[in-house]
Amino acid sequence: FLCLEFSQPATEALRRAYDAYSFKVIPAIGELVAKDRASYQYLVESIRRFPDQKSFVDLITKAGFSRAGYTNFTGGVAALHHGWAV
Repeated sequence: FLCLEFSQPATEALRRAYDAYSFKVIPAIGELVAKDRASYQYLVESIRRFPDQKSFVDLITKAGFSRAGYTNFTGGVAALHHGWAV
């Protein structure tokens, strides 16, 4: 099992910077490019509701996958989760 998702930044400083970017810049770009601020606002909010890295590993494990884990990218802004089904 492999799942690449937006995730939670690994440090508080990066989290604050990414939150400011996510909630201010991404919806504004959506408005400018697609004339659809609401969809991009929803995207940012749905990313925040997705479980953090460790919680998602717990869900993968509870679903029956073994050797579950994750690799952070860009300081945790994205994470590749993995698990094995045998």
